[in-house]
Amino acid sequence: MNRRDAIKDLSLLPLAGGVMLPKMSAPVAEPNGAAVAAGKEIYQAIGVEPIINCRGTFTIIGGSIERPEVRNAMDAAAQVFVQYDELAFGAGKRLAELTGAEWGMVSAGCAAGMKHVTAACVTGGNPEKLIRIPNLAGFDKTEVIIPRYSRNVYDHALRNIGVTLITVDSIDELKNAISSRTAMIYLMAMQESMSGPMSLELISKIAKEKNVPVMVDAAAEDLTIPNVHLKMGADVVIYSGGKALCGPQCAGLVLGRKDLLMSAWQASAPHHGPGRDNKVGREETMGMIAAVEAWTKRDHAGEWKRWLLWLDNISKKMATIDGVKTTVVEPKELSNRTPQLRITWDPAKLNISGEEIAELFGRTKPRIALGGGTRDGATFVSITTGQMQPGDDKVVSDRLYEVLTQKRAPQKTDMAAASSSVKGHWDMEVEFFSSTSKQSLIIEQDGNWLVGSHKGEFSVREMQGTLEGNEIKMRSTDRQLGDAITFMFSGTVKDDTITGSVYMGEYMTAKFTAKRHTFKSKREKIMIPSGPPLAT
Repeated sequence: MNRRDAIKDLSLLPLAGGVMLPKMSAPVAEPNGAAVAAGKEIYQAIGVEPIINCRGTFTIIGGSIERPEVRNAMDAAAQVFVQYDELAFGAGKRLAELTGAEWGMVSAGCAAGMKHVTAACVTGGNPEKLIRIPNLAGFDKTEVIIPRYSRNVYDHALRNIGVTLITVDSIDELKNAISSRTAMIYLMAMQESMSGPMSLELISKIAKEKNVPVMVDAAAEDLTIPNVHLKMGADVVIYSGGKALCGPQCAGLVLGRKDLLMSAWQASAPHHGPGRDNKVGREETMGMIAAVEAWTKRDHAGEWKRWLLWLDNISKKMATIDGVKTTVVEPKELSNRTPQLRITWDPAKLNISGEEIAELFGRTKPRIALGGGTRDGATFVSITTGQMQPGDDKVVSDRLYEVLTQKRAPQKTDMAAASSSVKGHWDMEVEFFSSTSKQSLIIEQDGNWLVGSHKGEFSVREMQGTLEGNEIKMRSTDRQLGDAITFMFSGTVKDDTITGSVYMGEYMTAKFTAKRHTFKSKREKIMIPSGPPLAT
């Protein structure tokens, strides 16, 4: 699973060169039961119920569990003051020693690192330019080129600098797009960047001839030493600290050319300018170094074997349920590289779907985050191991067994007749947290089924939905290049008014009220002239 696939599914010591980080070759103890219980209690004390993570390193549920070495380093670093530029230089040198890269930098997450490197390529380390971002008037470098396959929600980090993004579909288009204004080429690490007609290797060769830096976003990948992307010609590669590395969730690892990374550090906090809002603390810096050092010594083969054992335990219990099948997928790519178990069944026989189980598990205790879907007549749930903790396999298998063996009546497929007609034009007001928006709907109705359009403030998109009794549900998606927001309306119809809520996924929920539009133009015949006008 690459980073884009993950999007679709709709986390001490004196500076190196003086005293080194403590040796971490000894086996790392698993979190003990008391620590885990205390961790749950601290969240429950504020009304937040913890989650068993069978989904992966998604930031919205916490990314990854920091390794003990990381927590130890961060705790020790928090007790001492240091000068941050000196810390950055020491960290850069130590990260270079650990990874084989020319230099290293710790950022406030992968996206922040992308933002700082973009600023570095735009300014060239000139602070007179830095303090003018995002107003790039008078700048030489104002454009970033991106192959279409790499456009994604994270390229907002680049746009925050004020650059113009140039999207290209072929090597020839990329060659023609490079100009004196080109600050950088950006790629997301994925299969297309590793091979094919627009690979990193081919792009880097062209870019180097034009003296254009290439940055690779490898957020969810395993760290490779020597680094595969730098070997293929990238100038900078960036990782998330809170994913495979199991480092600080709010840190990123930036590796590559020292000159660019020095300019990127200049554009980062504690320095003032456009990166001040992406502050990384001394604790995260030392924690990130500890995570990288631990990565070089971790028993990766042993971790993989343990993950497979957990999936095997779950598979054995699922095998006792008639009609349930299991498949283990062992991905070869670097991104989100962890074994995954897919459990499938016929939803018509067990009378429950994978989506329903995923929703049930996510909202009730014990809360479990897992994937779910239905394809080609079969439904499934998927269990990703990388952030599961000891004992989670038993909790998950027991709960799945309980739900899948429960006797259920077949779900009703009949729909209650629509109580009214909602065909026509509707003026809609959407109430967000701190503003209201004037929008509109055009609805066509065929019994229970609705189609039409939803006009937001900037675009018009197709809408589909249902009306059962007076309960209405509608869905539309605003699609932009690299971005998409799905609006899911749920409400009730009364006379000429529809009221309810709008679920917007990661953007949470809004309220809406729609009133049937009344056309006020008067009725009169229209006369069409038979020829050109005789006056204007």
